[in-house]
Amino acid sequence: MDYRHISTSIFFLFFLSVTNNTPCNTQLSSTFNDATCPTALRTIRTTIRTAISREPHMAASFLRLHFHDCFVQGCDTSILLDGPSIVGERNVLPNKGSVRGYEVIDAAKSEVEKL
Repeated sequence: MDYRHISTSIFFLFFLSVTNNTPCNTQLSSTFNDATCPTALRTIRTTIRTAISREPHMAASFLRLHFHDCFVQGCDTSILLDGPSIVGERNVLPNKGSVRGYEVIDAAKSEVEKL
């Protein structure tokens, strides 16, 4: 049995159910960049799928990243913040060295910036 496809499918089903069915009051939109960068979502999707196909456990890592970012006070991407003057969730003791997938997020961001 190929568990890679199962874990990828589970991740995407969970991701779609969370992003499509969660009511919220926000000004964020999945179509925000459609006019300025119409291939952004496709580029991000390709980067993430490539990472999961190389390492199937990465799907679970993305799920954990999402959980750590969205568990308390909504999704604010604070777990992705990093830098010399930023004390984000990435560097707090419980997350340091235990949450993975940052490099894939950084790679996707870099690919979108190239566009």
